[in-house]
Amino acid sequence: MAAVQSWLAVGLLLRFPAPCAAEGLRETQGRTSMQTEALRAMPLRTTVRLFLWSWLVTASVVVPVRAAEDAGFRVESQVFVNGAAEPVARSLTLFRDGIAWDFLEPVAAKGGDRLTGGEIVLHDPARERVVLVDPVRNLKTQIDAIRLERLSVSLASWARKSDDRLVRWAGGPDFGEGMTESDDRIELVGPRVRYAIEFATPPTAEAAGIYRRFADTAILLKALVRPGGLPPFPRLAINRRVAAAGGIPTEVSLEIDSRAAMMAGRADMLRCVHKFHPRLLSGDLSRIEEAESRVAVATQVELAEFVAAPAPDAE
Repeated sequence: MAAVQSWLAVGLLLRFPAPCAAEGLRETQGRTSMQTEALRAMPLRTTVRLFLWSWLVTASVVVPVRAAEDAGFRVESQVFVNGAAEPVARSLTLFRDGIAWDFLEPVAAKGGDRLTGGEIVLHDPARERVVLVDPVRNLKTQIDAIRLERLSVSLASWARKSDDRLVRWAGGPDFGEGMTESDDRIELVGPRVRYAIEFATPPTAEAAGIYRRFADTAILLKALVRPGGLPPFPRLAINRRVAAAGGIPTEVSLEIDSRAAMMAGRADMLRCVHKFHPRLLSGDLSRIEEAESRVAVATQVELAEFVAAPAPDAE
């Protein structure tokens, strides 16, 4: 279980020295060292949430087409570690009226005596913002789109100057040599890492574009809130190619060189299965209404306070 928790903390990506990644973040955000430490102290339930943002989805500002908005659609996701039969995490993402609601299903914590998770992420492109909501603590924090754009520029500049071959490769911008494509599959191979994405065509082309742009945002959000992992640019490149093919991912896997994974106490392979539904269910509308209410009443805090570990009695 400890290995799974460690792996989830970096969002399926090899972890590199946090001071380096955090420094790039400070350059962009002007964050104090105290805030950076608060980010690193993030609890498991928030770590799982971020992992799902960056991996369960495959997304900058959404400019959706009206046909896709009116119908709405949903994506159910499950994460598996090292070929296990049971998922370690689940999520549900609901798309309606140009907004995406991302829900992390509660999962049993170590020992099985309590639940973690249940966070909600509101992707609101019309207002150029993402809102993170913790229903347990009744807290929320807002991330503006411009903040994620600046982070992307800062991370790319930092990664391309790195002495580590994998980090430098992940800084992009060109991944063409390591990428192979077929009608329903894309594979990207880099130093000590391999991504494989299977995808299918949704009922509308608009849905593929909406999902891709949502997922890009989710990946950059993870990089902001939990610095220290591999730069997000390989996944962004894959997302772009999948959307260009008019697809939505049905299965995503990431394999890491076993020696590197073992040294860091992480999984060798993570696999996520997505189930796309072309329309919302009746219960989904009620869930969106409840989430809207939670956003309205939650207390607004800064990001560092939102991700800080809660007091023991809050667990």
